[in-house]
Amino acid sequence: MNHPEISLRHLVRQPIQPSHGPPPLLILAHGYGSNEQDLIGLADYLDDRLLIVSVRATLSMGGGAYAWFSIVYTPSGIEYDQEEAEAGAKALEKAVDEILAAYEVNRRCVFLGGFSQGAIMSLSVALGQPEKFAGVLVMSGRVPPSSVEKADPQRVRDLSIFAAHGKWDEVIPVDYARHMREALEELPVDLTYREYPMGHQVSAESLADIDAWMRSKLS
Repeated sequence: MNHPEISLRHLVRQPIQPSHGPPPLLILAHGYGSNEQDLIGLADYLDDRLLIVSVRATLSMGGGAYAWFSIVYTPSGIEYDQEEAEAGAKALEKAVDEILAAYEVNRRCVFLGGFSQGAIMSLSVALGQPEKFAGVLVMSGRVPPSSVEKADPQRVRDLSIFAAHGKWDEVIPVDYARHMREALEELPVDLTYREYPMGHQVSAESLADIDAWMRSKLS
């Protein structure tokens, strides 16, 4: 399933329903300790017109587990390596360019999305290069402060963001998501923010809203 010109291991779900012209594209980035097989399972619940590419993160944790950057749990909270996080974002950014070069897609309908750590990476990449994306999907994530600080208000005006978070999230508490909402509301992005009665997960309710949001952008 891997395209030789794409640097990250990945899985592809080809469009099931043809589009009028090249298909829209959704690139998915998994969370900490998972792999590319995780989010490809969401394809069955999303628009059949989408070409979906689920990519594997860069750091091997062993046993089929991967991460975009290392994290350490401390009494004061989660700590992470900033340089690794920046390297992970650059690897995802490079993979996006390679996917766009490898597949004929509708460049006006390119979406980037992720879960947890993959959501952090996706939002960071999209805020840094908003012209490439019609929208970004943030599932159970948070926003790196530096990404908001570096975002150019003029460039992000056409970027749509859907953020879904569990009220009972035990990994990334909902307060982080609410802070993310406040930070993103300072930018002229088209933000849709929703909280759900769930933990650190994707629920049927959140998936239905995600699908409806994406369909509205494709129509």
